[in-house]
Amino acid sequence: MAQAHPYAPPILRNSDLDGPEVRAARVDLAACFRMAARLGLQEGICNHLSVLVPGRSDLMLVNPYGWSFAEITASRLLICDFEGSVLAGQGVPESTAFHIHARLHLRHPRAVAAFHTHMPNATALSMLEGPPLVWAGQTALKFYGRTAVDEDYNGLALDNAEGDRIAAAMEGADIAFLKNHGVMVVGPSIAEAWDDLYYLERAAEAQRLALSTGRALKPVPREVAERTYAQMREGGDESARLHLESIKRILRREEPDYLD
Repeated sequence: MAQAHPYAPPILRNSDLDGPEVRAARVDLAACFRMAARLGLQEGICNHLSVLVPGRSDLMLVNPYGWSFAEITASRLLICDFEGSVLAGQGVPESTAFHIHARLHLRHPRAVAAFHTHMPNATALSMLEGPPLVWAGQTALKFYGRTAVDEDYNGLALDNAEGDRIAAAMEGADIAFLKNHGVMVVGPSIAEAWDDLYYLERAAEAQRLALSTGRALKPVPREVAERTYAQMREGGDESARLHLESIKRILRREEPDYLD
């Protein structure tokens, strides 16, 4: 299924990529991997989270192929360019990680962080006909007007053309449901991408549970949905920052090796 990206092998670490801002990004991204594993949002050694290297628009931090989310540490993350070369770290990215994430970072200025998972509830909604999210729950309203749907599943993303197609399907949205596949979440920071990933799965879980009753969903009226979304956006970046800080505190107590 998944396969390692075949391009250039890793080379020696570049001391210019070891500054405090890069270290902080490594720690934040590693925390997201670990908490995603705890919450069952990962799928084996597949799926990938990436972020642009601070101060660079041409390099990204991404997980190496062959390691589960639960094994990721700050130093295990790779720094790659958009041509597939590994500039720091041991290993190579998964092919689909490179072809999807590099193209998203390249084409979407807002996509500082890009999180792709097959998390179960959101993926289940991507397998259904029609709109994945029905605006019937408060948590779902966090994503009102921010989602796109890629209706055209085309197999594994093993070339730049497929990465470009997925990037184009997002059409500036922050969240994409990739039909028959999974989800992609992008954001201007690691914290905001994590916050969206977490609450997207919670919204999808609530909708799935509601649908399992066999009763009709009761959507929120459009004007209320729009107003609630605007309320949620007020201070949303600070809420996301605090959310990420909370998971780092938990991990420092219970899985401190994520900092290695």
